[in-house]
Amino acid sequence: MKYKDKTFYSEVEYYKKEFQGKVKDNVVFVRMNLRNKRAFYSIAPMSMAIHELDGDMHVIVEPDGSESYSILNQIWQVDRDYEKRLKTKKVEALRAFIASVNKRTKTKVFKEIFKKPEIVLHAEEEGFRGTLDLHYKNGWHTRYRSKELFETATRILTQGYDLKKTDKLGIGFVLIPKKERIDLPLEDYLDSLSITMAMAEAARKLGAEVSLGASSNRWSLLARPVRTTDLLATLKGCELDKEVDEEVFKKYKELSKILKLDRMRFQTAAFGIHAKGYFGKHFFGDTIGYPTLDKKTRWSSAGQMMLKDPYSPQTKLESRDPMMRYGITETLPIDIFIDTCNIDYFKLKKRSDKIRDVLKDCEKIRVIGKQVDGHKTDFTVNLVNPEGKIKEFISSDCDVRTKIDQEFLRKTGIKAGAFANFPSGEAFITPSGMSGVMVGDVVINVDASYRIPKNQPIVVAFDEKGYKVVKAPKRIFDIMKRELKEARQKIRDYEKSESLPKEIINMYKKNFNLIGEFAINTNPKAKLCDYLIVNEKIARMIHVALGSGFESHRKTLYHWDIVIDSPAQKLDIYGIDKQKKVHWVIKKGEFVV
Repeated sequence: MKYKDKTFYSEVEYYKKEFQGKVKDNVVFVRMNLRNKRAFYSIAPMSMAIHELDGDMHVIVEPDGSESYSILNQIWQVDRDYEKRLKTKKVEALRAFIASVNKRTKTKVFKEIFKKPEIVLHAEEEGFRGTLDLHYKNGWHTRYRSKELFETATRILTQGYDLKKTDKLGIGFVLIPKKERIDLPLEDYLDSLSITMAMAEAARKLGAEVSLGASSNRWSLLARPVRTTDLLATLKGCELDKEVDEEVFKKYKELSKILKLDRMRFQTAAFGIHAKGYFGKHFFGDTIGYPTLDKKTRWSSAGQMMLKDPYSPQTKLESRDPMMRYGITETLPIDIFIDTCNIDYFKLKKRSDKIRDVLKDCEKIRVIGKQVDGHKTDFTVNLVNPEGKIKEFISSDCDVRTKIDQEFLRKTGIKAGAFANFPSGEAFITPSGMSGVMVGDVVINVDASYRIPKNQPIVVAFDEKGYKVVKAPKRIFDIMKRELKEARQKIRDYEKSESLPKEIINMYKKNFNLIGEFAINTNPKAKLCDYLIVNEKIARMIHVALGSGFESHRKTLYHWDIVIDSPAQKLDIYGIDKQKKVHWVIKKGEFVV
């Protein structure tokens, strides 16, 4: 381990001792400035300590002049006056807003999110100050490949984002869970903080405004999120929708005017580092939703509304332009992040374009391999849509240089947001259908990335009805079953609350058992590891996703990528056009293109 693990665990114990008896079922809110690196790296042992004690944590790292904390603190003060039954204009406005939500949802739980955190800490010169006074504990951290890490971050932000001085970049990073929740190496989580800081420093050098945020993950789609993050998400969504002609938003508009919440600042670009777990069940989004201004459709979160994903059914009905572009990665080791992300993204795009161009006239793709553990990959991908038109592969998974996806705009005339993966490198499509059998032998992503054990592949059969998991390691199969159960419950919740249009709910049901993606990987620097986001980019390998697809009528509530080792299975992959002519992509596991 590159970090001082004994020091790290001793620092965890320091914070556990300080927080003992104070954080169980409570929220620890921490605020700091990006320049305070001692405070930032102290978040790692502090967050593990809080999670070991069954508490929640929410961290915001703000630039000078940012209003996030100011707004939250103001809300907390008004809520405190509410509890004291004071009769001020602010209290009455908050009371009216909460009452309108309670009436709409037929519940009385909404008020919970306005409560001030039990512990509030501010990073000052010599330590954390606030509810408690605590020392910084960042002795675990050491610099590693820092120059190359900074170069990699700069490459992503220049070639991938084309970041400008006018941009407001938000970076979502990962807190350290309790030991029993860490499936992958602790070092990877610690590396993600170094990656976060490198991205932030590179963005600042490019002149952009940078903010960071993190909160405790949930282990169920249906769990309530950290209440302060739920509050922030609600305020952002309602601020964007305060002109909507519905009672709830009218009452919010009154509150916004009195508290001057229009000073809220919105990101123009975002980069998210993801780990195991979920945000949780966003109460307002799941029970009321965020309408388009003409109320033709509704969104489930402010983030969805701000991004306008090209493949969301709401996008074509949303009159407002996208507000930000978004890229993601996982808690990658620094070595892998540098090796796979410090790449010429313009050249990488051309590699993916070649795959798209080879298959552009093909009606179907054949994928055939050798036998693995008694099963053989042998399936057909149908590329013809119900109208008889051949679908085109998408090859722009590394381009978030503009808020509006330019390629999608040219094809459809719709202004949708740009979304990317880092590392990048794939040409992908949502099949009209698939038939045959797939042997997944590398990694799958459900609530996190799971390495598929050797000699225990995931075998999936495809037909006109969708898919069936024939065989899978028990642990992975149990996780899949749990997420499917929770996703079905979430659809029922949407249906009951009517927070989404009926046609979207019906679409989620219709697509629940379909295949969402077939992709050919193109990144020559990506190497085999524990993380789906890297393995699904390894040149010559392929991946198939179960569930949600990349078309506006093919969405549902989960998307599981499964990677197949093309070289190991000696796959033959070729397209067949209308004239039955064969167009080779991979032969015996090696690129022909």
